[in-house]
Amino acid sequence: MRLLERIFDLAIIGGGVNGCGIARDAVGRGNTVFLCEMNDLASGTSSWSTKLVHGGLRYLEYYEFRLVREALIEREILWGIAPHIIRPLRFVLPHHAGLRPAWLLRLGLFLYDHIGGRHLLPATRSVDLGRDEVGRPLIPNRYSRAFEYSDCFVDDARLVVLNARDAADKGAEIRTRTRATEIRQADGVWTVSMVNTLTGARSQVQARALVNAGGPWVEDVLGRGAGVNAKAKVRLVQGSHIVVKKLYDHDRAYMFQNADGRIIFVIPYQDDFTLIGTTDRDYDGDPAKVKATPEEIQYLCAAASEYLAKPVTSEDVVWTYSGVRPLYDDGASEAKAATRDYVFELDTPGGSPLLSIYGGKITTYRRLAEEALERLSPYLRSAKAREGWTGKWPLPGGDMDVSDIDGLIAELQRGYPFLGHAHARRLARAYGTRAIKLLGDAKSAADLGQAFGATLTEREVRYLMANEWAVTAEDIVWRRSKLGLRLSADEVAALDDWIRTNAVLQSPLLEAGGRS
Repeated sequence: MRLLERIFDLAIIGGGVNGCGIARDAVGRGNTVFLCEMNDLASGTSSWSTKLVHGGLRYLEYYEFRLVREALIEREILWGIAPHIIRPLRFVLPHHAGLRPAWLLRLGLFLYDHIGGRHLLPATRSVDLGRDEVGRPLIPNRYSRAFEYSDCFVDDARLVVLNARDAADKGAEIRTRTRATEIRQADGVWTVSMVNTLTGARSQVQARALVNAGGPWVEDVLGRGAGVNAKAKVRLVQGSHIVVKKLYDHDRAYMFQNADGRIIFVIPYQDDFTLIGTTDRDYDGDPAKVKATPEEIQYLCAAASEYLAKPVTSEDVVWTYSGVRPLYDDGASEAKAATRDYVFELDTPGGSPLLSIYGGKITTYRRLAEEALERLSPYLRSAKAREGWTGKWPLPGGDMDVSDIDGLIAELQRGYPFLGHAHARRLARAYGTRAIKLLGDAKSAADLGQAFGATLTEREVRYLMANEWAVTAEDIVWRRSKLGLRLSADEVAALDDWIRTNAVLQSPLLEAGGRS
C-alpha cells in the first residue's frame, strides 16, 4: 500500500459542493489539502438540486431567518465570482385563492427584498396576469394576480468542479474514484486508507485534521474506524425532478403553491426544455440507487397542471433525476419542514480534529466552508491567512463582470468564426474565459477533432479529461454538461467507445492530484 510522503494539514472525504468548497478555501489560506471522492465530483447530492442559488422563500414560514438572510447575501456574491455558470432569474408566484393569503406573500417578499443585502438583483413587483405575458401559459381566469421576484440559476455540478479546479490550481491534491475505506487516528495524526475504484490500487494519506463531507454517507464514513460516537444524526430526504419539452416562450420561472403546503418550481432549462421540481419525502435505502418514483413523477405533473393551461403528463417527461439530501435531523415531523441549515460536529479523539458536516445547501456552501475553517482554526497552521477570501476571487473562467457574458460570446465568435452562435454560447456559459484555453489555436471546425453530436467535440472531451476529472461519457454528458438531453444513446455509446480506445486512465487527474 502506497503512503503519500507528506502529512497534509487537512484531508477531506467527499467531493460534493461542501467538500470542494472547503478544499478551495483551505488551500487558499496556505494549508496543504487532500480530497478524495469515491465516485465523480458532484455525483451525489450536489448535481441533483433544483439548480438555484436562492434565499429559500418558503423557509421564512419555518422562521429560519438567519439561514434565509445568509443565503440571500450569498446570491450576489456567488453570481459575482461565477457569472458564467450563474445568472439572474425572475420568478412568478401566482396568488392561489384558499392557500397563502396575498398579504402573507407580500410580507414574505418584502423581507426577501430587504434582509439580504440585495444590490444588483431587481426588486419584487406585482403582476396582473391578465395583461402580462407571464399569465398566458396559465389556466385562463383562474389566476389574476402574482408577484415577481429575483433569485439566481446555477449549473450546480459545474460549480462543484470549478471549486475543485481552483483548489487544485492552488496546490490541493484532488483524487476522484478514490474511496476512503478506513480512517484511524494515532499520535495526533489521521491516517486515511483508500482504494482506487477503477484500478484497485490502495494507498494511504495522513493529515493533522480531517473533514467528513460525505453527504448522505456522512454516518457511513464515521463507521470506518473514526472512533467517535456522533451525537448528530442525518435525515435522508429524497428530492426528484422531471424535465419536459419547453412549456412556454418567455424567460421567467414560476413558483407554484400546492394544496399540501409544498411548492414546486417550473424553470426554463437548457434553452429547449423546462425543469419541474422538487419533491420532499423521507428516504430509506442506498443513496446511490435513488430514482424518481412513478408517484413522484405523477405528483409533479399534477402540481404543474394545477396552474398551466396545457396539462403536463408523464408522457411529456424526457428525463428525470433524483437525489438524496443529507439534512440534519432536527426532529421535524415532515420532510418538507426539516431544516436546510448546516450543522457541524467536531470531535477530537486523541487531540486530532474530525469535523463532520450535516445538511447545507448549494447557496450557502461558501459560507459553510468559511465557518468550517473557523472551527478548525485552532488546529491548522495557516487557518487565518487570507481569511474570507473566496467571495472576492473568481472561480475559474469567472474573471469578468456579471454583465459580460454576451461580450464573451461575441469574442469567441470573432476569434473562432467557425463556431455557431449556439456553440459559442454553450462554451461561454460552461467555461467562461477558459473557453479560450479549451479552443486553443483551432482555426477550423476540423481542428476540434471528432464531433460526437450536439456541438461536443474531441477537443472539449480531452480538455474535460485533462482539466476537470472527467473519466466516462456520463461524467461529460450529465455533469460537465447536460448534453445527454440532446445526444442519442448511440452517440453517447460512441463517446464511451472513444474514451476507452483513446484515453483509458490517461487523465493525469486520476493519480497526480489535478494540477494542470
